[in-house]
Amino acid sequence: MLKIGVLGAGHLGKIHIKCIDQVDDFELTGFYDPDTENARQVENELKIRKYNSIDSLIDDVDVVDIVTPTLSHFDCAVRSLKKFKHVFIEKPVVASPEEAKQLIKIAREANVKVQVGHVERFNPAFTAARDYINTPMFIETHRLAQFNPRGTDVPVVLDLMIHDIDIVLSVVKSNIKKIHACGVTGVSDTPDIANARIEFDNGCVANLTASRISLKNMRKSRFFQKDAYISVDFLDKKTEIIRLKNVDPSNIDPLAMVIDLGKGKGSKQIYFENPEITPINAIQTELQSFSNAIIRNLIPAVTINDGYSALDVAYKIINKLNY
Repeated sequence: MLKIGVLGAGHLGKIHIKCIDQVDDFELTGFYDPDTENARQVENELKIRKYNSIDSLIDDVDVVDIVTPTLSHFDCAVRSLKKFKHVFIEKPVVASPEEAKQLIKIAREANVKVQVGHVERFNPAFTAARDYINTPMFIETHRLAQFNPRGTDVPVVLDLMIHDIDIVLSVVKSNIKKIHACGVTGVSDTPDIANARIEFDNGCVANLTASRISLKNMRKSRFFQKDAYISVDFLDKKTEIIRLKNVDPSNIDPLAMVIDLGKGKGSKQIYFENPEITPINAIQTELQSFSNAIIRNLIPAVTINDGYSALDVAYKIINKLNY
């Protein structure tokens, strides 16, 4: 049994605390939150121990779950790693690519497991589609959210788009060649709407759009590849696969949907698939995957290097926004 403690008991921190209770390999030791009034309320509400300092919590556990504001991620992670604790750290991994590079070095020296909380990797709609995604050549993502003051202290790229950046980087196995981006401020001091076009060396193009002042919520990605189209609805947990397969013109089902390619190129039949989606708690699942990585000495599902890569691309996009 791995003893785990949580740093940060805000909205997301409370969710983590509740999810950890459902992970068999974790024993929740307690939490620390600098807001004494909030900490007292959480202690009473969730019936778990409240620590009075970060270091006292770190000393008592094997694993530290960092769910604090992004600006404090680096300090919390360094303190934990220097005491050789395994670390789960929410996205974005830290506040800047430079901090991420330093953290990678410290984590390597500590020789412990570090996983970054890019939770959409565990979204059941994406996991159902993952095996179908093979060398996509065009990707389009839309992540739109109704306005919420929480998170507006950072550009929408770090608030929302970074989820899709991580997903794109996880399926496109190629270096980035060029990035174009534009953004518009609406109600905050940093862009609330942003669009980025990422071009890869292998020819793949990803077009990402994020907004936090939308009239409706949307989290959809579409992957186009040779003879296949995959649609993933991260919000409604739906996946649709459309594939084209060669068909013998002399043996075509009259009820089948068939495309005649013309000029002697033959025909292709259209196949529709809707993989079964098993409802899961994605945060609980990612925490479970981290406990498995520690116990079985596996590479975490989302490594600190993955967290750095997503953050690095996010900052390259931000640096191209004019506001």
